[in-house]
Amino acid sequence: MFEKLKSIVGEDYIKQNESMAKHCTFRCGGIAEFYVVPGSVEELTQVIKVCKEFDYPYMVIGNGSNILIRDEGYQGVIIEINSRMSGIDVIGEDIVADAGAKLSAVAMAAYENDLAGFEFAHGIPGNVGGAVVMNAGAYGGEMKDVIKWVKVLNNDGEVQKIEAENLELGYRTSVIARKGMVVLQMCIGLQIGSAGEIGGIMHVLMEKRKSKQPLEYPSAGSTFKRPEGYFAGKLIEDAGLRGYTVGGAMVSEKHCGFVINYNNATATEVLQLISEVQKKVKEQFGVELEPEVKII
Repeated sequence: MFEKLKSIVGEDYIKQNESMAKHCTFRCGGIAEFYVVPGSVEELTQVIKVCKEFDYPYMVIGNGSNILIRDEGYQGVIIEINSRMSGIDVIGEDIVADAGAKLSAVAMAAYENDLAGFEFAHGIPGNVGGAVVMNAGAYGGEMKDVIKWVKVLNNDGEVQKIEAENLELGYRTSVIARKGMVVLQMCIGLQIGSAGEIGGIMHVLMEKRKSKQPLEYPSAGSTFKRPEGYFAGKLIEDAGLRGYTVGGAMVSEKHCGFVINYNNATATEVLQLISEVQKKVKEQFGVELEPEVKII
């Protein structure tokens, strides 16, 4: 199988026993048995086909900004869609971007072309693919506000175009996530605006992020989904858990909704901290906190 995969992507883009700490923003976690970076839709399709031929587990990831790989690692093939598949095209008031494009790069393309409506995504540390799958959002904006259509690789290995109204985009979910499809490309519809105003909004939102979020430490952003009627960070703070630690993992003192890797934490320590936070919040407030981070 390794030889087949290598023949598809080339020896520079496949590794064995690759540390996934290098490929996720938590900067911890175990190794992947195989790690593959396809450079086109054709290569991605072939890689998945080989995995299925060998009945081998595989998982597609993007920027690794919303995942945590357990210390035991992943017995299978991690397929990363990154800068090798990251084209961005501006077509009138629309932007078509490949799954591996960074949201910040798409936001900059919008700014440079006087297109308003995507400022909210400027500071989100993820790629297009992951953002579409989980309907990423921040500061009052979500992907569902701008998406016109998405191209995916469906479970039959075929490229399928899905219009926005059929994506079932909700809070951190989509039909793509539920059906395990792979995002290839998206089209967003924006409006002509003023570069000065667009740049000003992007600057203000970035300054908000810097002042309120612990960007200086590895993390996966907001660790928990927002429970209905509450704010996860407020519940965690009210439970007296600001600065609470397990090994090198900590509830951020800057923003209690973030679990951070402040001192060479292991994935096991991060997971234990998440579990203890859930337990204490449940005991004190009767609220179940659901992780937003995907545990692999």
